[in-house]
Amino acid sequence: MGPLNGLKVIELAGIGPGPMAAMLLADLGATVLRVERTEPASLGVPRPQKYDLLLRNRRSVPLDLKDPRAVHLVLDMVDGADVLMEGFRPGVTERLGLGPDVCLERNPRLIYGRITGWGQDGPLAQAVGHDLNYIALAGALHAIGRAGQAPAIPINLVGDFGGGTLYLMMGILAALFERSSSGKGQIVDAAMVDGVASLMTQPHGTFAAGMMSNERGTNVTDSGAPFYDVYQCSDERWISIAAVEKKFYAEALRILRLDALLADQWNREKWPCAKAQIAEVVRGRTRDEWSRAFNGVEACFAPVLTLDEAPAHAHLVERGTYVNIDGVTQPAPAPRFSRTPPVLPKAYQPWDASQREQILGNWLSPTQLELARKAGLVG
Repeated sequence: MGPLNGLKVIELAGIGPGPMAAMLLADLGATVLRVERTEPASLGVPRPQKYDLLLRNRRSVPLDLKDPRAVHLVLDMVDGADVLMEGFRPGVTERLGLGPDVCLERNPRLIYGRITGWGQDGPLAQAVGHDLNYIALAGALHAIGRAGQAPAIPINLVGDFGGGTLYLMMGILAALFERSSSGKGQIVDAAMVDGVASLMTQPHGTFAAGMMSNERGTNVTDSGAPFYDVYQCSDERWISIAAVEKKFYAEALRILRLDALLADQWNREKWPCAKAQIAEVVRGRTRDEWSRAFNGVEACFAPVLTLDEAPAHAHLVERGTYVNIDGVTQPAPAPRFSRTPPVLPKAYQPWDASQREQILGNWLSPTQLELARKAGLVG
């Protein structure tokens, strides 16, 4: 059932990093109940629910949290929960009556996880924003892209899911570990801007050492170096070469028949010329031809695959990196565990009043559930 089997998590419905964190916990065996809105909300990118893969592996209950009775019902569930997660603006759950003080008074062992863009305090705490804004303020966006071009937008992986989801997850798991000795819960304040700043720790050190420039596209791992870049092939597809170490770069150049470039690997003045030579050679073959040429060669090479190509790659197929759930190909749970492997995820199952006992039986007593039914909250 996964290493988190037995962990009970309440997720107050939101978008982006919160649902991703809830999915990861559920993938690893936690029982997660998503408290949905009763009215459809214009949140995120609209899509058929079947394709909102972040909602997999858990059940939901629709509740109007502006109704004090619904809030009381959630608090009843908090009594037996290990974790509550919310992603509203600072102060919203407090106004609803579901703030951390109230919840921790009901359940002192509760881990109360909060995910926002700017954090719970500070001049921007109440400002609107999205992933792009958070990575911009934390210095990450400026560092991504090619020389002489605008900053490149790395989809919403860096802010939402790198600086947001993963830091929220780390915080929750760390708080759970600490609770095992103290017996006490606490609040985890995960701000995407903080997480992105943390992700930039190595670049800050490199910059302070004078080994990284503020001019993007001129450094070792930002497309400045010829040995760490992507190159277009004759079929307009791409390959990646990340041969930072001399021995790997030597192997790459051997396959490319450009051995003479090795002597000037770290001569930055000659990087543009070397890149031009490599690009010209790479354009002479297709991506798949280069993949065959580099097969088995220690040159830090990989073809650049599309979303629909990646699941079919032999390595990922053999490892079972992707699974098909309800007709939709998607990543399998990660990471992997030797003794407690998680089960195959299930597609998101919307609320079904006829299954209220099955969905809420682990959260409410029969009496509480019957009172909620009679009140029309779960009917």
